[in-house]
Amino acid sequence: MSAAFIFLETLPLTNGKVDPNALPRPDRARPQLNQAYVQPRDEVEQKLTEIWTKVLGIDQVGIHDNFFDLGGHSLAATRVVSQVIKKFQLELPIQLLFQAPTVAEMAVVIMESQGRKLADSELDLILGELESLTDQETGRLLTEAIGDKKA
Repeated sequence: MSAAFIFLETLPLTNGKVDPNALPRPDRARPQLNQAYVQPRDEVEQKLTEIWTKVLGIDQVGIHDNFFDLGGHSLAATRVVSQVIKKFQLELPIQLLFQAPTVAEMAVVIMESQGRKLADSELDLILGELESLTDQETGRLLTEAIGDKKA
C-alpha cells in the first residue's frame, strides 16, 4: 500500500479523539503519468497488474507504467517481488523491480525464467533417460549419431 496525503480543514472527532472511520479514503485512481494507460496483453501481464494494484493500492496499472512513478518504494518493491515469486513459482532476485520497473519488462524476465526452468526440467528428463540406458543401447545410439553426421 502506498502513502497518500489528504489535506483537511479539521479532523473528524468522536469524544475528543480522531475518528479513523470518518476520515476520507484516499483516491485509488492511477496518477497522471507521461505515458498513456496500456492494458495487459497476456496472462503474465494480467497477473502482474493484479499484484501491483493490490500492493500499490491503486485501481489501474498500465503495462508501461513505472512502479516508482506509481508511488512504489523499496518496501512495496519487496512485497511485489515476494508475491511474484509465489505466483509464478520462480527464484527471482529482490532487485528485480529496480531492473525491470514496468509490468511489461517484468513479464519478459518472468517468461525468460519460466523458459529456462522448462529447459532445465527437459534436460533433467533427457539425462535421466540416458543414465538408464545399457552400454549396448548407448553404443547403438552413438553409432547412429556418427552415421547421421557422415551422411
